[in-house]
Amino acid sequence: MIDRNHPAFKKEAEPFYSIIMKGLEGEVDGAHFWDAVAEDADFEFLYRFPGFPEIIKGRKKYMDWFGGYSMKLTSADGLVVHKCATPGVIVLEYAVHGITPAGKPYNNRFCSIITIKDRKIVHWRDYMDSLAVTLALSEE
Repeated sequence: MIDRNHPAFKKEAEPFYSIIMKGLEGEVDGAHFWDAVAEDADFEFLYRFPGFPEIIKGRKKYMDWFGGYSMKLTSADGLVVHKCATPGVIVLEYAVHGITPAGKPYNNRFCSIITIKDRKIVHWRDYMDSLAVTLALSEE
């Protein structure tokens, strides 16, 4: 059972959770993003920032990381769903919008390659617009 009081269940991330679940509709089980993630799922991030992990192994570790996510998302859009020839692989393209902890606008685009097995996310490879993060978090 997933602890619904975990800090990863934050309203500031709901636009992300919602657009992902919309993109995976009919492919995964669960009412919330975290319900759809397998306990032993791997999350791979193909962007580099100091201190940001390249891979997070396991739902609990990703939830712990996400609990500290500081962007306050207000919306998500631009969803494009690609179902791959490889069974269980889905590519989602989408954008998220919000504000940084300093109150600056945040707009980013993502491409997530998701592998599903037994109706759960077992692997996630993520690409994003790294410059968007750098500009949003810059002091200028």
